[in-house]
Amino acid sequence: MLHTPLWKRLLVLGLVLFGLVMAMPNLFYTRVETHNDALAAVTKAGGVATPEQQAALDQWPDFLPNRLVNLGLDLRGGAHLLAEVQLADVYKTRMDSFWPQVRDALKDLRDQVGAIRRAPSDPGVLRVSLSNPAGAEAAVAAIQKLNSPVVSLTGVGQSVFDVTNDNGTIVITLSEAGKLAADKQTMDTSLTVIRRRVDAAGTREPSIQRQGADRILIEVPGVGSAQELKDIIGTTAKLTFNQVLGRTSDQNANPGPRQLVLPDAEQEGVYYIIDETPVVTGDDLTNAQPSFDQNNRPAVSFQFNVSGARAFGDYTAQHIGEPFAIVLDGKVISAPTIQSHIGGGAGIITGNFTVESSTNLAVLLKSGALPASMKFLEERTIGPELGQDSIDAGKIAAGVAVLLVGLFMFASYGLFGLFANIALTIELALLFGCLSMIGGTLTLPGIAGIVLTIGTAVDANVLVYERVREELRHAKSPARAIELGYERALSAIVDANVTTLITAAVLYYFGAGPVRGFAVALFFGIITSVFCAMYVTRAMIEIWFNWRKPKTLIV
Repeated sequence: MLHTPLWKRLLVLGLVLFGLVMAMPNLFYTRVETHNDALAAVTKAGGVATPEQQAALDQWPDFLPNRLVNLGLDLRGGAHLLAEVQLADVYKTRMDSFWPQVRDALKDLRDQVGAIRRAPSDPGVLRVSLSNPAGAEAAVAAIQKLNSPVVSLTGVGQSVFDVTNDNGTIVITLSEAGKLAADKQTMDTSLTVIRRRVDAAGTREPSIQRQGADRILIEVPGVGSAQELKDIIGTTAKLTFNQVLGRTSDQNANPGPRQLVLPDAEQEGVYYIIDETPVVTGDDLTNAQPSFDQNNRPAVSFQFNVSGARAFGDYTAQHIGEPFAIVLDGKVISAPTIQSHIGGGAGIITGNFTVESSTNLAVLLKSGALPASMKFLEERTIGPELGQDSIDAGKIAAGVAVLLVGLFMFASYGLFGLFANIALTIELALLFGCLSMIGGTLTLPGIAGIVLTIGTAVDANVLVYERVREELRHAKSPARAIELGYERALSAIVDANVTTLITAAVLYYFGAGPVRGFAVALFFGIITSVFCAMYVTRAMIEIWFNWRKPKTLIV
Protein backbone atom coordinates (compact mmCIF):
# COMPACT_ATOMS: atom_id res chain seq x y z
CA MET A 1 0.00 0.00 0.00
CA LEU A 2 1.14 3.50 -0.79
CA HIS A 3 0.17 6.11 1.72
CA THR A 4 0.32 9.92 1.60
CA PRO A 5 -1.08 12.00 4.47
CA LEU A 6 -4.63 13.16 3.87
CA TRP A 7 -3.72 16.83 4.32
CA LYS A 8 -1.11 16.57 1.57
CA ARG A 9 -3.58 14.95 -0.81
CA LEU A 10 -6.17 17.65 -0.10
CA LEU A 11 -3.55 20.37 -0.59
CA VAL A 12 -2.53 18.97 -3.98
CA LEU A 13 -6.17 18.62 -5.02
CA GLY A 14 -6.96 22.14 -3.83
CA LEU A 15 -4.03 23.66 -5.76
CA VAL A 16 -5.03 21.80 -8.92
CA LEU A 17 -8.65 22.90 -8.67
CA PHE A 18 -7.66 26.49 -7.93
CA GLY A 19 -5.33 26.58 -10.92
CA LEU A 20 -7.98 25.11 -13.21
CA VAL A 21 -10.56 27.66 -12.07
CA MET A 22 -8.11 30.53 -12.63
CA ALA A 23 -7.29 29.23 -16.11
CA MET A 24 -10.95 28.73 -17.09
CA PRO A 25 -11.66 32.33 -18.25
CA ASN A 26 -9.11 31.90 -21.03
CA LEU A 27 -11.42 29.33 -22.65
CA PHE A 28 -13.97 32.15 -23.12
CA TYR A 29 -11.45 34.85 -23.96
CA THR A 30 -13.60 37.20 -26.04
CA ARG A 31 -16.57 37.12 -23.65
CA VAL A 32 -14.44 37.73 -20.57
CA GLU A 33 -12.41 40.46 -22.26
CA THR A 34 -15.60 42.27 -23.31
CA HIS A 35 -16.91 41.92 -19.74
CA ASN A 36 -13.66 43.32 -18.29
CA ASP A 37 -13.64 46.31 -20.65
CA ALA A 38 -17.23 47.15 -19.72
CA LEU A 39 -16.45 46.72 -16.01
CA ALA A 40 -13.52 49.15 -16.24
CA ALA A 41 -15.65 51.70 -18.10
CA VAL A 42 -18.50 51.43 -15.60
CA THR A 43 -16.13 51.77 -12.66
CA LYS A 44 -14.58 54.89 -14.22
CA ALA A 45 -18.08 56.33 -14.75
CA GLY A 46 -18.92 55.94 -11.07
CA GLY A 47 -20.92 52.71 -11.37
CA VAL A 48 -23.40 53.90 -13.99
CA ALA A 49 -23.71 51.46 -16.92
CA THR A 50 -25.24 52.04 -20.33
CA PRO A 51 -27.48 49.30 -21.79
CA GLU A 52 -24.60 48.15 -24.03
CA GLN A 53 -22.23 48.01 -21.08
CA GLN A 54 -24.75 46.10 -19.00
CA ALA A 55 -25.15 43.57 -21.80
CA ALA A 56 -21.38 43.13 -21.87
CA LEU A 57 -21.27 42.72 -18.08
CA ASP A 58 -23.90 39.98 -18.28
CA GLN A 59 -21.70 37.89 -20.57
CA TRP A 60 -19.65 36.65 -17.61
CA PRO A 61 -20.82 35.91 -14.03
CA ASP A 62 -19.37 38.20 -11.37
CA PHE A 63 -18.68 35.31 -8.97
CA LEU A 64 -16.23 33.67 -11.40
CA PRO A 65 -12.62 34.85 -11.81
CA ASN A 66 -12.14 37.20 -14.75
CA ARG A 67 -8.38 37.52 -15.06
CA LEU A 68 -6.96 36.67 -18.47
CA VAL A 69 -3.57 35.98 -19.95
CA ASN A 70 -2.80 39.19 -21.80
CA LEU A 71 -1.87 38.83 -25.45
CA GLY A 72 1.36 40.53 -26.44
CA LEU A 73 2.02 42.79 -29.36
CA ASP A 74 2.92 39.97 -31.75
CA LEU A 75 -0.32 38.10 -30.98
CA ARG A 76 -2.87 40.90 -30.74
CA GLY A 77 -1.28 43.33 -33.15
CA GLY A 78 -0.26 46.88 -32.31
CA ALA A 79 2.67 49.26 -32.44
CA HIS A 80 6.33 48.97 -31.47
CA LEU A 81 8.65 51.93 -30.95
CA LEU A 82 12.25 52.22 -29.85
CA ALA A 83 12.98 55.80 -28.77
CA GLU A 84 16.26 57.46 -27.91
CA VAL A 85 15.97 60.21 -25.31
CA GLN A 86 18.08 63.24 -26.19
CA LEU A 87 19.74 63.70 -22.82
CA ALA A 88 21.78 66.69 -24.03
CA ASP A 89 18.54 68.71 -24.14
CA VAL A 90 18.34 68.48 -20.37
CA TYR A 91 21.87 69.81 -19.92
CA LYS A 92 20.95 72.92 -21.92
CA THR A 93 17.73 73.38 -19.95
CA ARG A 94 19.59 73.11 -16.66
CA MET A 95 22.06 75.77 -17.73
CA ASP A 96 19.28 78.07 -18.96
CA SER A 97 17.41 77.77 -15.66
CA PHE A 98 20.62 78.30 -13.65
CA TRP A 99 21.51 81.59 -15.39
CA PRO A 100 18.93 83.79 -13.55
CA GLN A 101 20.24 82.51 -10.21
CA VAL A 102 23.82 83.26 -11.23
CA ARG A 103 22.86 86.73 -12.45
CA ASP A 104 21.07 87.57 -9.19
CA ALA A 105 23.95 86.21 -7.10
CA LEU A 106 26.46 88.46 -8.89
CA LYS A 107 24.36 91.60 -8.63
CA ASP A 108 25.67 92.20 -5.11
CA LEU A 109 29.26 91.97 -6.41
CA ARG A 110 29.00 94.65 -9.10
CA ASP A 111 31.75 96.70 -7.45
CA GLN A 112 34.13 93.71 -7.77
CA VAL A 113 33.10 92.03 -11.03
CA GLY A 114 31.70 94.96 -12.96
CA ALA A 115 29.06 94.38 -15.60
CA ILE A 116 28.01 90.80 -16.21
CA ARG A 117 26.48 89.18 -19.26
CA ARG A 118 25.90 85.71 -20.61
CA ALA A 119 28.46 84.93 -23.28
CA PRO A 120 27.81 82.66 -26.30
CA SER A 121 28.62 79.04 -25.54
CA ASP A 122 27.91 75.47 -26.54
CA PRO A 123 24.61 73.91 -25.39
CA GLY A 124 24.99 72.60 -21.87
CA VAL A 125 27.65 75.18 -20.99
CA LEU A 126 27.03 78.50 -19.23
CA ARG A 127 29.70 81.17 -19.78
CA VAL A 128 29.48 84.44 -17.85
CA SER A 129 31.75 87.30 -18.92
CA LEU A 130 32.81 89.96 -16.43
CA SER A 131 33.88 93.48 -17.35
CA ASN A 132 36.32 93.32 -14.42
CA PRO A 133 38.18 89.98 -14.68
CA ALA A 134 39.94 90.67 -11.39
CA GLY A 135 36.74 89.80 -9.54
CA ALA A 136 36.48 86.35 -11.14
CA GLU A 137 37.52 84.47 -8.01
CA ALA A 138 34.94 86.29 -5.92
CA ALA A 139 32.34 85.48 -8.58
CA VAL A 140 33.32 81.78 -8.50
CA ALA A 141 32.95 81.75 -4.72
CA ALA A 142 29.50 83.37 -4.93
CA ILE A 143 28.30 80.91 -7.57
CA GLN A 144 29.65 77.96 -5.59
CA LYS A 145 27.25 78.92 -2.81
CA LEU A 146 24.42 78.21 -5.26
CA ASN A 147 25.79 74.73 -5.88
CA SER A 148 24.13 71.73 -4.30
CA PRO A 149 25.30 68.19 -3.57
CA VAL A 150 24.36 65.37 -5.91
CA VAL A 151 21.59 63.25 -4.42
CA SER A 152 22.63 59.74 -5.44
CA LEU A 153 24.66 56.84 -4.07
CA THR A 154 27.37 57.28 -6.71
CA GLY A 155 27.58 61.04 -6.36
CA VAL A 156 28.06 61.32 -2.59
CA GLY A 157 30.35 64.25 -1.76
CA GLN A 158 30.14 65.78 -5.25
CA SER A 159 28.37 68.91 -6.44
CA VAL A 160 25.94 69.28 -9.32
CA PHE A 161 27.92 71.98 -11.15
CA ASP A 162 31.59 72.53 -11.92
CA VAL A 163 32.48 76.24 -11.73
CA THR A 164 35.83 77.38 -13.15
CA ASN A 165 37.59 80.63 -14.00
CA ASP A 166 38.74 80.81 -17.62
CA ASN A 167 40.84 83.99 -17.84
CA GLY A 168 38.15 86.14 -16.28
CA THR A 169 35.19 84.28 -17.81
CA ILE A 170 33.18 82.06 -15.49
CA VAL A 171 32.47 78.64 -17.05
CA ILE A 172 29.72 76.53 -15.50
CA THR A 173 29.04 72.94 -16.56
CA LEU A 174 27.33 69.93 -15.07
CA SER A 175 29.75 67.68 -13.22
CA GLU A 176 30.01 64.03 -14.21
CA ALA A 177 28.03 63.05 -11.13
CA GLY A 178 25.54 65.81 -11.96
CA LYS A 179 25.14 64.47 -15.49
CA LEU A 180 24.58 60.93 -14.22
CA ALA A 181 21.96 62.15 -11.76
CA ALA A 182 20.31 64.27 -14.46
CA ASP A 183 20.31 61.31 -16.88
CA LYS A 184 18.64 59.06 -14.33
CA GLN A 185 16.02 61.64 -13.46
CA THR A 186 15.36 62.32 -17.14
CA MET A 187 14.90 58.65 -17.99
CA ASP A 188 12.69 58.01 -14.94
CA THR A 189 10.55 61.05 -15.74
CA SER A 190 10.29 60.09 -19.42
CA LEU A 191 9.14 56.58 -18.49
CA THR A 192 6.54 57.96 -16.09
CA VAL A 193 5.19 60.53 -18.55
CA ILE A 194 5.01 58.03 -21.42
CA ARG A 195 3.27 55.48 -19.21
CA ARG A 196 0.70 58.06 -18.06
CA ARG A 197 -0.07 59.13 -21.61
CA VAL A 198 -0.38 55.60 -22.93
CA ASP A 199 -2.59 54.60 -19.99
CA ALA A 200 -4.78 57.66 -20.57
CA ALA A 201 -5.35 56.47 -24.13
CA GLY A 202 -7.10 53.37 -22.79
CA THR A 203 -4.76 50.76 -24.31
CA ARG A 204 -4.39 47.24 -22.99
CA GLU A 205 -1.29 46.07 -21.15
CA PRO A 206 1.36 48.30 -22.69
CA SER A 207 5.01 47.35 -22.26
CA ILE A 208 7.20 50.38 -21.52
CA GLN A 209 10.77 49.55 -20.52
CA ARG A 210 14.12 51.24 -20.35
CA GLN A 211 16.83 49.82 -22.60
CA GLY A 212 20.43 50.77 -22.05
CA ALA A 213 21.46 54.25 -20.96
CA ASP A 214 19.18 56.41 -23.10
CA ARG A 215 16.59 54.27 -24.88
CA ILE A 216 12.98 53.35 -24.14
CA LEU A 217 11.13 50.40 -25.68
CA ILE A 218 7.40 51.01 -26.10
CA GLU A 219 5.03 48.23 -27.18
CA VAL A 220 1.30 48.84 -27.11
CA PRO A 221 -1.10 46.11 -28.28
CA GLY A 222 -4.31 47.21 -29.97
CA VAL A 223 -2.97 50.50 -31.39
CA GLY A 224 -3.72 50.91 -35.08
CA SER A 225 -0.29 52.12 -36.19
CA ALA A 226 3.12 53.26 -35.01
CA GLN A 227 2.22 56.81 -36.04
CA GLU A 228 -0.84 56.74 -33.79
CA LEU A 229 1.37 55.68 -30.89
CA LYS A 230 3.86 58.45 -31.73
CA ASP A 231 0.99 60.94 -31.68
CA ILE A 232 0.04 59.74 -28.19
CA ILE A 233 3.50 59.96 -26.62
CA GLY A 234 5.24 62.44 -28.91
CA THR A 235 3.25 65.51 -27.91
CA THR A 236 5.51 67.12 -25.35
CA ALA A 237 2.95 69.60 -23.96
CA LYS A 238 5.89 71.72 -22.82
CA LEU A 239 4.41 74.81 -21.20
CA THR A 240 6.43 77.93 -20.33
CA PHE A 241 5.60 81.48 -19.29
CA ASN A 242 7.99 83.97 -20.87
CA GLN A 243 8.52 87.72 -20.95
CA VAL A 244 7.39 89.35 -24.21
CA LEU A 245 10.04 91.69 -25.62
CA GLY A 246 8.35 92.61 -28.88
CA ARG A 247 6.02 91.69 -31.68
CA THR A 248 6.74 91.34 -35.41
CA SER A 249 5.35 90.03 -38.69
CA ASP A 250 8.76 88.85 -39.88
CA GLN A 251 9.36 85.17 -39.19
CA ASN A 252 13.06 85.63 -39.95
CA ALA A 253 13.52 88.61 -37.65
CA ASN A 254 16.92 88.63 -35.97
CA PRO A 255 16.28 88.74 -32.21
CA GLY A 256 18.87 89.67 -29.65
CA PRO A 257 20.99 87.14 -27.75
CA ARG A 258 19.01 84.66 -25.61
CA GLN A 259 15.82 85.66 -27.39
CA LEU A 260 13.40 83.66 -29.55
CA VAL A 261 10.92 84.43 -32.32
CA LEU A 262 7.83 82.26 -31.90
CA PRO A 263 4.60 82.22 -33.94
CA ASP A 264 1.17 83.01 -32.60
CA ALA A 265 -0.89 79.81 -32.41
CA GLU A 266 -4.08 81.54 -33.59
CA GLN A 267 -3.07 84.44 -35.85
CA GLU A 268 -1.10 83.56 -38.93
CA GLY A 269 1.74 85.94 -39.71
CA VAL A 270 2.07 87.20 -36.13
CA TYR A 271 5.26 86.47 -34.22
CA TYR A 272 6.46 87.32 -30.74
CA ILE A 273 9.99 88.05 -29.61
CA ILE A 274 10.37 86.55 -26.16
CA ASP A 275 13.06 86.04 -23.58
CA GLU A 276 14.40 82.48 -23.98
CA THR A 277 14.63 81.98 -20.21
CA PRO A 278 11.13 81.25 -18.87
CA VAL A 279 9.80 82.85 -15.72
CA VAL A 280 8.07 79.60 -14.76
CA THR A 281 7.57 76.30 -16.59
CA GLY A 282 5.04 73.50 -16.71
CA ASP A 283 7.24 71.58 -14.30
CA ASP A 284 5.90 73.89 -11.57
CA LEU A 285 2.29 72.89 -12.32
CA THR A 286 0.50 70.83 -9.69
CA ASN A 287 -2.87 70.63 -11.43
CA ALA A 288 -4.55 71.42 -14.72
CA GLN A 289 -8.17 70.90 -15.68
CA PRO A 290 -10.62 71.99 -18.39
CA SER A 291 -12.79 74.97 -17.51
CA PHE A 292 -14.47 78.01 -19.07
CA ASP A 293 -13.38 81.65 -19.19
CA GLN A 294 -15.50 84.69 -18.34
CA ASN A 295 -17.05 84.55 -21.81
CA ASN A 296 -18.04 80.92 -21.30
CA ARG A 297 -15.47 79.71 -23.83
CA PRO A 298 -13.46 76.51 -23.22
CA ALA A 299 -10.20 77.14 -21.39
CA VAL A 300 -7.69 75.37 -19.14
CA SER A 301 -7.21 76.40 -15.51
CA PHE A 302 -3.97 75.58 -13.70
CA GLN A 303 -2.31 75.73 -10.32
CA PHE A 304 1.41 76.21 -9.52
CA ASN A 305 3.40 74.71 -6.68
CA VAL A 306 4.84 76.98 -3.97
CA SER A 307 8.02 77.95 -5.81
CA GLY A 308 6.19 78.44 -9.11
CA ALA A 309 3.49 80.52 -7.44
CA ARG A 310 6.10 82.76 -5.82
CA ALA A 311 8.00 83.33 -9.08
CA PHE A 312 4.77 83.89 -11.01
CA GLY A 313 3.43 86.32 -8.41
CA ASP A 314 6.69 88.30 -8.14
CA TYR A 315 6.94 88.68 -11.92
CA THR A 316 3.35 89.83 -12.42
CA ALA A 317 3.73 92.35 -9.59
CA GLN A 318 6.80 93.89 -11.27
CA HIS A 319 5.49 93.93 -14.87
CA ILE A 320 1.94 95.26 -14.64
CA GLY A 321 0.78 96.60 -18.00
CA GLU A 322 3.19 94.42 -20.01
CA PRO A 323 2.27 91.42 -22.21
CA PHE A 324 3.12 87.98 -20.96
CA ALA A 325 3.53 84.98 -23.32
CA ILE A 326 2.07 81.58 -22.56
CA VAL A 327 4.09 79.23 -24.78
CA LEU A 328 3.02 75.68 -25.56
CA ASP A 329 5.31 73.50 -27.66
CA GLY A 330 7.03 76.43 -29.35
CA LYS A 331 3.89 78.44 -30.09
CA VAL A 332 2.42 81.40 -28.23
CA ILE A 333 -1.12 80.31 -27.44
CA SER A 334 -1.89 83.45 -25.50
CA ALA A 335 -0.16 86.76 -24.75
CA PRO A 336 -2.38 88.60 -22.28
CA THR A 337 -1.47 91.91 -20.70
CA ILE A 338 -0.81 91.73 -16.98
CA GLN A 339 -3.54 93.80 -15.38
CA SER A 340 -2.59 93.28 -11.75
CA HIS A 341 -0.55 91.17 -9.39
CA ILE A 342 -1.57 87.51 -9.73
CA GLY A 343 -1.01 85.81 -6.40
CA GLY A 344 -1.93 82.37 -5.16
CA GLY A 345 -0.36 80.52 -8.07
CA ALA A 346 -3.62 79.99 -9.98
CA GLY A 347 -4.32 81.02 -13.55
CA ILE A 348 -6.21 80.18 -16.72
CA ILE A 349 -5.11 79.56 -20.31
CA THR A 350 -7.50 80.90 -22.92
CA GLY A 351 -7.35 80.46 -26.64
CA ASN A 352 -9.19 79.01 -29.59
CA PHE A 353 -10.10 75.83 -27.73
CA THR A 354 -12.93 73.37 -28.13
CA VAL A 355 -14.19 71.38 -25.16
CA GLU A 356 -12.30 68.33 -26.46
CA SER A 357 -9.04 70.19 -27.11
CA SER A 358 -9.10 71.88 -23.71
CA THR A 359 -9.66 68.50 -22.07
CA ASN A 360 -6.78 66.95 -24.03
CA LEU A 361 -4.47 69.82 -23.16
CA ALA A 362 -5.35 69.52 -19.47
CA VAL A 363 -4.54 65.79 -19.55
CA LEU A 364 -1.20 66.42 -21.25
CA LEU A 365 -0.24 69.19 -18.83
CA LYS A 366 -1.28 67.13 -15.82
CA SER A 367 0.72 64.12 -17.00
CA GLY A 368 3.75 66.36 -17.30
CA ALA A 369 6.06 67.35 -20.10
CA LEU A 370 8.67 65.09 -21.54
CA PRO A 371 11.92 66.43 -20.07
CA ALA A 372 13.77 65.89 -23.37
CA SER A 373 12.94 65.27 -26.99
CA MET A 374 12.99 61.74 -28.37
CA LYS A 375 14.38 60.33 -31.58
CA PHE A 376 12.54 57.25 -32.83
CA LEU A 377 15.12 54.72 -33.95
CA GLU A 378 12.74 51.90 -34.80
CA GLU A 379 9.02 51.70 -35.42
CA ARG A 380 6.90 48.76 -36.43
CA THR A 381 3.19 48.10 -36.85
CA ILE A 382 1.77 44.57 -36.51
CA GLY A 383 -1.71 44.01 -37.86
CA PRO A 384 -4.30 41.95 -35.94
CA GLU A 385 -4.47 39.45 -38.82
CA LEU A 386 -0.79 38.66 -38.45
CA GLY A 387 -1.31 38.32 -34.70
CA GLN A 388 -4.14 35.83 -35.24
CA ASP A 389 -1.93 33.86 -37.63
CA SER A 390 0.69 33.66 -34.88
CA ILE A 391 -1.89 32.41 -32.39
CA ASP A 392 -3.10 29.74 -34.81
CA ALA A 393 0.47 28.64 -35.54
CA GLY A 394 1.18 28.49 -31.80
CA LYS A 395 -1.89 26.32 -31.21
CA ILE A 396 -0.79 23.92 -33.93
CA ALA A 397 2.76 23.75 -32.54
CA ALA A 398 1.53 23.14 -28.99
CA GLY A 399 -0.98 20.51 -30.16
CA VAL A 400 1.64 18.63 -32.17
CA ALA A 401 4.06 18.77 -29.24
CA VAL A 402 1.47 17.40 -26.81
CA LEU A 403 0.50 14.62 -29.24
CA LEU A 404 4.06 13.46 -29.93
CA VAL A 405 5.15 13.63 -26.30
CA GLY A 406 1.99 11.78 -25.26
CA LEU A 407 2.55 9.01 -27.79
CA PHE A 408 6.17 8.63 -26.72
CA MET A 409 5.31 8.40 -23.02
CA PHE A 410 2.50 5.91 -23.58
CA ALA A 411 4.67 3.75 -25.83
CA SER A 412 7.55 3.82 -23.34
CA TYR A 413 5.74 3.43 -20.00
CA GLY A 414 2.23 2.19 -20.76
CA LEU A 415 -0.26 3.05 -18.02
CA PHE A 416 2.30 5.09 -16.12
CA GLY A 417 2.91 7.06 -19.33
CA LEU A 418 -0.84 7.72 -19.52
CA PHE A 419 -0.72 9.15 -16.00
CA ALA A 420 2.14 11.41 -17.09
CA ASN A 421 0.11 12.56 -20.10
CA ILE A 422 -2.86 13.46 -17.89
CA ALA A 423 -0.52 15.38 -15.59
CA LEU A 424 0.91 17.17 -18.65
CA THR A 425 -2.57 18.39 -19.59
CA ILE A 426 -3.13 19.60 -16.03
CA GLU A 427 0.28 21.27 -16.10
CA LEU A 428 -0.67 23.33 -19.16
CA ALA A 429 -3.88 24.45 -17.45
CA LEU A 430 -1.98 25.40 -14.28
CA LEU A 431 0.54 27.34 -16.37
CA PHE A 432 -2.23 29.46 -17.86
CA GLY A 433 -3.75 29.84 -14.39
CA CYS A 434 -0.44 31.22 -13.07
CA LEU A 435 -0.10 33.63 -16.00
CA SER A 436 -3.67 34.80 -15.45
CA MET A 437 -3.12 35.41 -11.73
CA ILE A 438 -0.03 37.58 -12.25
CA GLY A 439 -1.47 39.36 -15.29
CA GLY A 440 1.29 37.91 -17.46
CA THR A 441 1.59 38.70 -21.13
CA LEU A 442 1.78 35.89 -23.66
CA THR A 443 3.99 36.58 -26.67
CA LEU A 444 5.01 34.48 -29.65
CA PRO A 445 8.32 33.60 -27.95
CA GLY A 446 6.18 32.86 -24.89
CA ILE A 447 4.32 30.24 -26.92
CA ALA A 448 7.74 28.86 -27.87
CA GLY A 449 8.51 28.69 -24.15
CA ILE A 450 5.30 26.74 -23.54
CA VAL A 451 6.12 24.31 -26.35
CA LEU A 452 9.59 23.89 -24.85
CA THR A 453 7.99 23.29 -21.46
CA ILE A 454 5.80 20.56 -22.99
CA GLY A 455 8.89 18.79 -24.23
CA THR A 456 10.68 19.02 -20.89
CA ALA A 457 7.62 18.60 -18.65
CA VAL A 458 7.84 14.80 -18.71
CA ASP A 459 11.56 14.77 -17.90
CA ALA A 460 10.82 14.45 -14.21
CA ASN A 461 8.44 11.54 -14.90
CA VAL A 462 11.09 9.84 -17.01
CA LEU A 463 13.65 10.15 -14.20
CA VAL A 464 11.18 8.76 -11.66
CA TYR A 465 10.01 5.88 -13.86
CA GLU A 466 13.54 4.84 -14.77
CA ARG A 467 14.44 4.89 -11.08
CA VAL A 468 11.39 2.72 -10.31
CA ARG A 469 12.53 0.23 -12.98
CA GLU A 470 15.96 0.09 -11.40
CA GLU A 471 14.51 -0.61 -7.95
CA LEU A 472 12.33 -3.38 -9.38
CA ARG A 473 15.47 -5.02 -10.83
CA HIS A 474 16.83 -5.14 -7.29
CA ALA A 475 13.79 -7.19 -6.26
CA LYS A 476 12.05 -4.41 -4.40
CA SER A 477 8.30 -4.75 -3.89
CA PRO A 478 6.13 -2.65 -6.22
CA ALA A 479 5.08 -0.28 -3.44
CA ARG A 480 8.62 0.15 -2.17
CA ALA A 481 9.99 0.59 -5.70
CA ILE A 482 7.55 3.45 -6.33
CA GLU A 483 8.44 5.16 -3.05
CA LEU A 484 12.19 4.84 -3.65
CA GLY A 485 11.78 5.95 -7.26
CA TYR A 486 10.28 9.27 -6.18
CA GLU A 487 12.67 9.76 -3.26
CA ARG A 488 15.92 9.04 -5.12
CA ALA A 489 15.01 10.90 -8.30
CA LEU A 490 14.15 14.07 -6.41
CA SER A 491 17.69 15.48 -6.18
CA ALA A 492 18.33 15.07 -9.91
CA ILE A 493 14.98 16.67 -10.74
CA VAL A 494 15.64 19.63 -8.48
CA ASP A 495 19.16 20.18 -9.83
CA ALA A 496 18.05 20.06 -13.47
CA ASN A 497 15.14 22.44 -13.02
CA VAL A 498 16.82 24.94 -10.69
CA THR A 499 19.41 25.66 -13.37
CA THR A 500 16.62 26.25 -15.88
CA LEU A 501 14.85 28.56 -13.43
CA ILE A 502 18.07 30.57 -13.05
CA THR A 503 18.32 30.84 -16.84
CA ALA A 504 14.71 32.07 -17.03
CA ALA A 505 15.37 34.65 -14.29
CA VAL A 506 18.46 35.97 -16.10
CA LEU A 507 16.54 36.23 -19.38
CA TYR A 508 13.77 38.16 -17.64
CA TYR A 509 16.16 40.55 -15.89
CA PHE A 510 18.31 41.39 -18.90
CA GLY A 511 15.75 40.88 -21.66
CA ALA A 512 12.91 43.05 -22.86
CA GLY A 513 9.61 42.62 -24.65
CA PRO A 514 9.22 39.18 -26.27
CA VAL A 515 12.32 37.82 -24.52
CA ARG A 516 10.65 38.49 -21.17
CA GLY A 517 7.52 36.76 -22.42
CA PHE A 518 9.59 33.67 -23.16
CA ALA A 519 11.28 33.85 -19.74
CA VAL A 520 7.96 34.15 -17.86
CA ALA A 521 6.39 31.21 -19.73
CA LEU A 522 9.50 29.09 -19.15
CA PHE A 523 9.70 30.01 -15.45
CA PHE A 524 6.13 29.09 -14.56
CA GLY A 525 6.21 26.14 -16.95
CA ILE A 526 9.11 24.62 -15.00
CA ILE A 527 7.39 25.17 -11.64
CA THR A 528 4.06 23.68 -12.74
CA SER A 529 5.70 20.75 -14.55
CA VAL A 530 7.74 19.74 -11.49
CA PHE A 531 4.66 20.10 -9.27
CA CYS A 532 2.59 17.89 -11.57
CA ALA A 533 5.32 15.29 -11.98
CA MET A 534 6.13 14.98 -8.28
CA TYR A 535 2.67 15.33 -6.76
CA VAL A 536 -0.15 15.07 -9.32
CA THR A 537 1.27 12.02 -11.13
CA ARG A 538 2.13 10.36 -7.81
CA ALA A 539 -1.40 10.97 -6.52
CA MET A 540 -2.87 9.23 -9.59
CA ILE A 541 -0.42 6.32 -9.23
CA GLU A 542 -1.28 5.91 -5.54
CA ILE A 543 -5.02 5.93 -6.23
CA TRP A 544 -4.59 3.30 -8.94
CA PHE A 545 -2.14 1.19 -6.90
CA ASN A 546 -4.29 1.15 -3.74
CA TRP A 547 -7.32 0.25 -5.84
CA ARG A 548 -5.81 -2.56 -7.96
CA LYS A 549 -3.11 -3.76 -5.47
CA PRO A 550 -0.93 -5.30 -8.22
CA LYS A 551 1.57 -8.05 -7.23
CA THR A 552 3.89 -7.12 -10.07
CA LEU A 553 4.58 -3.81 -11.71
CA ILE A 554 5.28 -3.14 -15.38
CA VAL A 555 6.78 0.26 -15.99
